[in-house]
Amino acid sequence: MTAALINVPKKAKAGDIIEIKALTSHVMETGYRHTATGEVIPRDIITSFTCRFEGDEVFRADFFPATAANPFISFFTIASKSGKFDFEWIGDNGFSQTASASITVE
Repeated sequence: MTAALINVPKKAKAGDIIEIKALTSHVMETGYRHTATGEVIPRDIITSFTCRFEGDEVFRADFFPATAANPFISFFTIASKSGKFDFEWIGDNGFSQTASASITVE
């Protein structure tokens, strides 16, 4: 079972620059390693991360085999109105993780 940790300020003033932090649990196997018997360990990585605010994309990142396990992302955006952030991680082998957090803008 994977887990996502999200840090979004609960409140902000209109026009404030806010920091958003997101982390998900994933082993991130590159596909370049071999077992003791010489078999390739299949690639299993997160390939993309998207953050949307009220349906509009505010941040996106594409990942590649060199990305560390349990990838942590930090980015900034401007608090313009109250609403909900939706986070989505997509990866190999049908991996999908979602989370959400709300903010109140005064």
